[in-house]
Amino acid sequence: MADLYLKALESERKALWATCRLKGLPRDTTERRRIAELDELIAAHKAKKGA
Repeated sequence: MADLYLKALESERKALWATCRLKGLPRDTTERRRIAELDELIAAHKAKKGA
């Protein structure tokens, strides 16, 4: 079965990353911080799912 929570997190991350690349945003912006937060959430979710 599809993991909709994980797909939503990854989708948001891809959209933010595309925006950052397109605009050439520096590291210390709200979008880049949200990407880092999403990376942590995705990793935690995958670890919980695997355990």
